[in-house]
Amino acid sequence: MDLNGNSVQGFVDGQEAMKQMIFRTLSTERYQFIIYPWYYGIETFDLYGEPVTYVCPELERRITEALTVDTRVTGVGDFEHDLSVKGVVHTSFTVHTIFGDIKAEKEVSI
Repeated sequence: MDLNGNSVQGFVDGQEAMKQMIFRTLSTERYQFIIYPWYYGIETFDLYGEPVTYVCPELERRITEALTVDTRVTGVGDFEHDLSVKGVVHTSFTVHTIFGDIKAEKEVSI
């Protein structure tokens, strides 16, 4: 998956496939597209307007829930929240997979 060229070609497996799964899952709003099953994606729309004290722990829970649906994910941890931009929570975390650890991030406007 070439994000800069907006194309998908070839095959990947292992850790590269996991990176794509993480990106796609966290880029898809759950329940918004009928093509995806009910358990796919992450819910973020309802976090807009909520206080940071609610958003940060809830975002951790939702990221973990969204990614652990995939049986290749063994856990999610090491969450860090950057609140330096007003109205934005930028969360960095580590996804533990059977192929090794992967650093990932998710940004949510609040």
